[in-house]
Amino acid sequence: MDQITIRQTSVDLPGFDEETDLEPVSSLGANSRFVSDFWFGATLQALDLAEVQLLRGKVDGLRAERASITAVRMDSVEFARCDLSSLRWTGGRISRVRFDACRLLGARFDGVSMENVVFTGCKLDYATLDQIRATGPVLFAGCSLREAEFTGCTLPGSLFNDCDLWLTSFGLGNYRECDLRGNDLSALTGAAHLKRVIIDQAQTVQLGEALAVELEVTFGDTPPECI
Repeated sequence: MDQITIRQTSVDLPGFDEETDLEPVSSLGANSRFVSDFWFGATLQALDLAEVQLLRGKVDGLRAERASITAVRMDSVEFARCDLSSLRWTGGRISRVRFDACRLLGARFDGVSMENVVFTGCKLDYATLDQIRATGPVLFAGCSLREAEFTGCTLPGSLFNDCDLWLTSFGLGNYRECDLRGNDLSALTGAAHLKRVIIDQAQTVQLGEALAVELEVTFGDTPPECI
């Protein structure tokens, strides 16, 4: 089984041979609640998926002005070079799903269960991940998460690596053993909620800077004219 591994975190990738296993389809779930061994790519005004199951497939270059995914189950699916910046993804369970080089600006993931899910080279600026429950590793590598928000998430054992975390907000949640090494943590918010995460010693200063800004502290040795 193919995997992507960064430090001690490994994520299982979708398992299929793109050239021999996948057949083009004209839609996802329009005529059936179950779609398998598929390849799909299109430019749509709207994408609406609800209560369907997708198994072994690739969604390539999909662009949708509006996208809604509700209570969908996915196993072994890859999204590549998709533009789903208006995405609203609610509920459902996804396993062995990869998002590669996708634009997900302002996307909202709400109450989605994730297991072996990886985001590589994605733009998730202003995205909201609310009540996400990781039952297996979730990995963000080389992603932009500027001003993204994590609220009420359960992400133990997950990993962020080489990501842009400028003003990324971490709300109340479970981030136990989440690996934050390889990122600049100085401009994130919600540092006090990152209990029991894994960082390098050098990042202690970065987290301190983030916490100081959040607490609006004043340094006593700062000249009055600089305050």
